[in-house]
Amino acid sequence: MQDFFENVSRYPRYLISLILGIFFALFERLNPLWKNPLTAIALAGMLVGIFAFLYFTLEAMLGLNAA
Repeated sequence: MQDFFENVSRYPRYLISLILGIFFALFERLNPLWKNPLTAIALAGMLVGIFAFLYFTLEAMLGLNAA
């Protein structure tokens, strides 16, 4: 039974490693785009747009609107 709990305790570490690996791989692919001012502006706009989309979507789904 102890082996079971030891195995289950590894899953959160695996999840964190997986998420960090995805972010690092994405960062490495997008890093050269920051060197050109035009693509840097486009990339920053896309990141702000994605954040705004997620924020407003979650706000509407959770019913946090003041209206």
